[in-house]
Amino acid sequence: MSGGRSALGLALWLAASFAAAGLGGLATAAGVTDWYPTLAKPPWTPPSWLFGPVWTVLYAAMAVAAWIVWKEAGRFSNARGALSLHLLQLALNALWSWLFFGMRRPGLAAVEIVVLWIAIAATLLAFARRSRLAAALLVPYLLWVTFAAALNLAIWARN
Repeated sequence: MSGGRSALGLALWLAASFAAAGLGGLATAAGVTDWYPTLAKPPWTPPSWLFGPVWTVLYAAMAVAAWIVWKEAGRFSNARGALSLHLLQLALNALWSWLFFGMRRPGLAAVEIVVLWIAIAATLLAFARRSRLAAALLVPYLLWVTFAAALNLAIWARN
């Protein structure tokens, strides 16, 4: 694979990843300022300023992981299953923000985050068949979503 094609591929995977982040961010922006602060949250809730930097690193790692799988496959169609799972979990990630912050439905978001977790785990396993590094890049994301699911459930239970 040429250097130019590889760089373009990386740029496209970064664009896809941060497009999902942007779509989720649209829902989050309104709810995080006027609704989320009013919720009863567990004492182990991270400070609000932490979420942005963590998600930025995670979205970048997701993009690099997908790029590695794509690059090693040579084209999308050669890794269609793994890369389709990746795109599915990106969509589910954005959807969670709309359910939790946009619609203000933590119960529905709790159900959806379980589906998201399963999609991330499936993506990680599919990536592992192609690249250990790509799979390893998704581990922090899976751990963070595990934590986010616990937080989502705790908020739902308290409110």
